[in-house]
Amino acid sequence: MYSKLIKWSKDNYHHLPWRAKRSLYGTLVSEIMLQQTTVQTVVNHYDRFLKEYPTVKKLAAATEEQVCISWKGLGYYRRARNLRKAAIDIVENFSGKIPGDYHDLVSISGIGDYTASAIIAIGNNQPAIAIDANLERVLARIYGVQEKKGPALHKKLKVIFEEKIKFEKVEWSDFNEALMDLGRIFCQARKVSCDICPMNKNCFAHKSKKPLEFPEIQEAKIKKYHDLKLVRYVVKKNGMILGHRREQDSWLSGQVELPTFVLECDDENLKQYPSLETKKKLAINIDELKAIKTSITKYRITNYIIELSASDFKKVSKSPIYEFYADSKDSNFATSVGKILKHVN
Repeated sequence: MYSKLIKWSKDNYHHLPWRAKRSLYGTLVSEIMLQQTTVQTVVNHYDRFLKEYPTVKKLAAATEEQVCISWKGLGYYRRARNLRKAAIDIVENFSGKIPGDYHDLVSISGIGDYTASAIIAIGNNQPAIAIDANLERVLARIYGVQEKKGPALHKKLKVIFEEKIKFEKVEWSDFNEALMDLGRIFCQARKVSCDICPMNKNCFAHKSKKPLEFPEIQEAKIKKYHDLKLVRYVVKKNGMILGHRREQDSWLSGQVELPTFVLECDDENLKQYPSLETKKKLAINIDELKAIKTSITKYRITNYIIELSASDFKKVSKSPIYEFYADSKDSNFATSVGKILKHVN
């Protein structure tokens, strides 16, 4: 049933670096990298990251800051911290060897059901299925499961795996990766290419002529975005830049940001940045300032840029949290800092 799909996948995507040379460690790294990130983005960073951290022990021995610096460009730094925690757990509790048992795997910090299943199926080539949002959608369409996305659908697909898929004569690594490719290329959430899909003859949703109705369509939640206006101070001294290393459990944890203050926000619950004093706000004419647009989570941000000398910045804030950092990759500046500095003479 799946031979045509697997052949298509191998012919087109076997070159991906984590597939060309599979290992348990490579699977762990690539699967965590691929969460919330495009394949091409991971292709651009995977080999470099493994060169820096070629083994679980090497990764576990690195500091959180070092790993986050190496992760730069992949976004969502919580994944980098989770990967490092998993490596430390594997070294401390499994002598540096990634286990192959599901229950052992999910006991490791930073590894959940999906990653554990991926390690078993892709890294160990054993019967398992790594169900994420893509596979949930693809399998629901192939087997005609009309259920809303979420725990109930996940449970039904696990039953289908145990009763039907588990007995397929396939290479489990190739099988899981082929389904991932299918969801990415032909069987997207809002767009399908059934006529050229290698699974069209075996797909219930295609035969129904209503493929987009599988899984059951949920009412879209209206996402409220908040408008946030920030002032970002650029303070340079002897080739160094004034900044603040973000604390744990905050946006951009562990990264260095420019001194940042809230000018205006329609979300009263925002706690990530201090508000600028009223008299200092009144002294700012935003129409005369350079500004760039960015966004994070549910905030659409306008960043107003002000350049000051070190002595003048003390009139804005004398907080001890600010210090000067060298303008280099070792300082782990947030991506937004680079964007802002490009607008500074």
